[in-house]
Amino acid sequence: MAWDFSTEPEFEKKLEWIRRFRAERVDPLDLVYPDRVFHPLDEETGPIVRALKQQVRDQGLWAPHLGPELGGRGFGQLKLALINEILGESSWAPVIFGTAAPDTGNAEIIARYGTEEQKERYLKPLLEGECFSCFSMTEPQAGADPKMFTTRAVRDDGGTSRSSGAESGGDWVITGRKFFSSNARTSKFVIVMAVTDPDVSAYRGMSMFLVPSDTPGIRMERHLGLMSEAPDEGMHALIEYDGVRVPGDALLGGEGQAFAIAQTRLGGGRVHHAMRVVGQCQKALDMMAERALSRETQGGRLADKQLVQADLADSYAQLQQFRLFVLHTAWQIDRYQDYKRVRKDISAIKFLTPKVLHDIVYRSMHLHGALGVSNEMPFADMWTGAAVMAVVDGPSEIHKVTVAKDLLRGYEAASGPWPSQHLPARREWARKQLENM
Repeated sequence: MAWDFSTEPEFEKKLEWIRRFRAERVDPLDLVYPDRVFHPLDEETGPIVRALKQQVRDQGLWAPHLGPELGGRGFGQLKLALINEILGESSWAPVIFGTAAPDTGNAEIIARYGTEEQKERYLKPLLEGECFSCFSMTEPQAGADPKMFTTRAVRDDGGTSRSSGAESGGDWVITGRKFFSSNARTSKFVIVMAVTDPDVSAYRGMSMFLVPSDTPGIRMERHLGLMSEAPDEGMHALIEYDGVRVPGDALLGGEGQAFAIAQTRLGGGRVHHAMRVVGQCQKALDMMAERALSRETQGGRLADKQLVQADLADSYAQLQQFRLFVLHTAWQIDRYQDYKRVRKDISAIKFLTPKVLHDIVYRSMHLHGALGVSNEMPFADMWTGAAVMAVVDGPSEIHKVTVAKDLLRGYEAASGPWPSQHLPARREWARKQLENM
């Protein structure tokens, strides 16, 4: 058995190209067009972005999470983790590389569960990078708890929009409200999760539907953004589905399989989020070290102050532990090809992600003093990201419960009145062992 923390030479060359390309060509987009990441391309941004995407394609790195049959490289989670670590330092980089959420997750589930017609209509333009998609799952009264979802999709065999005749089983009519539907503002289509059988458990009674954003009955009640964004300029939405009629072939996967599909979508996505956060934390640590060496106060450099040294050491150790944990989780996914088997570790890195991001970014921001909390440094969005990471893909508390339950399955209660490591009982056992030698 051998441990090897090196990366194969050919892939390391790709990683080095990504580092240079992102720093030299993509990072300028973050500075010049920071608020247009998920907006449709126009005459100003179109030529620049399309040219950058083509360079990524020329390197064989476009949408690397997908298989070769879909234009990707079929990279496993470990290689994707190393790529996302680099891309995580830039807001635009995931778009330029075809790995932006929620489009990556949406593309993965359409590729895996979609029909050939659905792939042609929805997946193909998504992979070409010329449109955005929306994932519409959570609800105002329920958050991420599927047991409380009320959005319904019911069959209506008398509808007029059927495109597949009897094979489709008739139209579906969707009614309900969805909250914080990601990228709804500029999406060409939405993936809606709705209850199709209220008489069974939520885990077997919900289905997913592919719905064009301009379908009659879809009403954007309001657009919302993150706490750092101006009112009504956010990319997400509170959506009302008012009798939205779709044909039977809008169903994604089998009826009642929405929860299984969602888990497929979220498993790898949580690793991607975590490694992008690793990249952001490394950027914050770099800024922290630079500041410590550059700033002088109270008769010496910040780098010579023991409390600053302690913050630097804590940040470095925290980041390295987290990075190795995420990479090990990605390695397990590649090895076992079973998200359920790795569920405990996926949940663990999920609830660690916001904590690590918060701690390291805060230390770096604080070390920069007044400049750190100003709009002349990038800390505001980075620190806000910690709060976001604590709620996306399920709140941290849910994932802690998942870890605890999975962990306890590997243990048993003590067989007697005393703990198994109770010293008097252990000494008695030890004496008997020695007597029998």
